[in-house]
Amino acid sequence: MDILNRFCRRATLCGGALLLCFSLGASADEIQDINKLFKQGQQAKALERVDAYLATKPKDAQARFLKGLILTEQNKTAEAIRVFTELTEDFPELPEPYNNLAVLYASQNQYEKARVALEMAIRTHPSYATAHENLGDIYAKLASQAYDRALQLDHNNTSTQTKLALIKDLFSGAGKGGKPGKATHVAAADAPAAAAEPAAQASSAKSAGSSKDDVLKVVQEWAGAWSAKNVQDYLAFYAKDFKTPGGLSRSAWEAQRNERISKPASIAVKISNPHIVFADDSHATVTFKQSYRATHLNSVSGKTLVMVKNGGTWLIQEERSGK
Repeated sequence: MDILNRFCRRATLCGGALLLCFSLGASADEIQDINKLFKQGQQAKALERVDAYLATKPKDAQARFLKGLILTEQNKTAEAIRVFTELTEDFPELPEPYNNLAVLYASQNQYEKARVALEMAIRTHPSYATAHENLGDIYAKLASQAYDRALQLDHNNTSTQTKLALIKDLFSGAGKGGKPGKATHVAAADAPAAAAEPAAQASSAKSAGSSKDDVLKVVQEWAGAWSAKNVQDYLAFYAKDFKTPGGLSRSAWEAQRNERISKPASIAVKISNPHIVFADDSHATVTFKQSYRATHLNSVSGKTLVMVKNGGTWLIQEERSGK
């Protein structure tokens, strides 16, 4: 498919997108084996194996996502759309199925459907850079269609001709058809280089000092409170002027976080490869890889925390996913 020639890159190249990863144990080995077949181009064998796996674990999100990718590579677009659509219904908190659904719609010139799917991905995960990029492409294609219609009504409109030419030039490198859409692929998570320390009291987490060790300790204990499902301690790590995602009020955001933390039977959050940069003595930016594992969801994403020190206490002022 032309759309795959340009946009279906491996997960490590997907602009910091939140990635589905593999669960632990024997199931992980089986999924990884199927993924190897997929990467080697053995689509028929990979599909046979993933169907056999899903026969015993029909609710496994990673396996279902991988099946959608396999069907996409086999040009079975309708079946792939069905797989990703069902994933959005069963796991509405996952942005990747929405994104890949949009890519498939775009390949069929169904740009309105693609737009709706991408907006759902962004609503689910406001910092999902890949979805934002894809949505920009979709808007451009919709604009192209509007300019085409305008020229049909007025062939001599030079302004419209110029705008249409600019958009066509934008997609001139997209390959035949120039259809927008960067798909998210499944990737096995690397072993974390450093795990979050066990949860501690929020008051002890926010210790004084501006060294990297102090800031990292706060980040680790924030992850620990999250893992322990201690919502009160978790929320205490956020500054009063924390920039809530999606324009939510503070109370609405806290209610949303309470629900998402309380719902899973278990949560494990680990951080690795932390990098800390100080703007001054009271402001630091921490980037790291976040590994999240819950009852029905495993994910790995790049994460950025903008930290501010208030009265000797380090707090989270802004939180972004993606690099």
